[in-house]
Amino acid sequence: MTVEKIAELTGHSNPIFTLELSQKPGVLFTGGNDKGVVEWSLKDNSFIKVMFPVPASVYAIHCPTGYPLMFAGLRNGMVMAFDFMKQALLPTLKHHVKPIFDIKSVVSKKELLVASEDGGVSVWSLDTLNLLHTIQVSTDTVRCIAVSPNEKQVAFGCRDNIIRVYDLEDYALIHTIKGHTMSVFSLAYSPDGSYLASGARDAQVKIWDSITYRPITNIPAHLFAVNHIDFHPTQPYFATASMDKSIKIWGADDFKLYKAISREKGYPAHPLSINKLAWFDNGSKLASVSDDKAVMIWNISF
Repeated sequence: MTVEKIAELTGHSNPIFTLELSQKPGVLFTGGNDKGVVEWSLKDNSFIKVMFPVPASVYAIHCPTGYPLMFAGLRNGMVMAFDFMKQALLPTLKHHVKPIFDIKSVVSKKELLVASEDGGVSVWSLDTLNLLHTIQVSTDTVRCIAVSPNEKQVAFGCRDNIIRVYDLEDYALIHTIKGHTMSVFSLAYSPDGSYLASGARDAQVKIWDSITYRPITNIPAHLFAVNHIDFHPTQPYFATASMDKSIKIWGADDFKLYKAISREKGYPAHPLSINKLAWFDNGSKLASVSDDKAVMIWNISF
């Protein structure tokens, strides 16, 4: 496996907390602790524009498949909605008053899930943008959401160290997973749906069987918090991003470490916490964003 940094995109004036690929190939959106959501071209690695101004830090961006929409979850609890067809903001989704940490969609149900520091998850119609349900998942922050590939189950990672799994048909709690010793920051189902990977502030990545939710293995993955887990779209690998300033690539079938990308390993990598990752170009490239205000683009060949 060879890794090469091919671009560094600058323009943010403060830490970047999140990124999301557009539904349109070759476009990336980023958001963080500054004044707007930024659009970048991944075709020529250049700044396109600030999509819209925001009144508070952006912790989550989501572009649901099959909808010309983008959602941005803010620190003030609001979710801003942008319509690409109208090239305009839609009415803000207002329910939570505490920060929004993750947004995911369940396309088969035409629903949007929004996770907040208030311990609740709000469920919205993707067609009407009306509030449909609320789920009180925890008494503390819901930090991350993972929807199973078959869209039958959804897992929520919480600040109380617990992962809670719900049935997506009726939003009934079906399993509570305990194992991490600190807040769960990241969740991702394997592409075949056979297991759930979780990353936490305890620097561990844990692998759970997605039928029994029993532990399969534990990976002492990083020195500090695991901020994000992202599976490769076609190859049996997943990448992790950490507060320890490194990106690591692991085997999704053998759970071995295949590559560590960091300054310590000689790469021109981020000097601060790495917050989010995204594979693109059929998994030949990886984008990363960091507290260092930069977007880095990596060419990865297997």
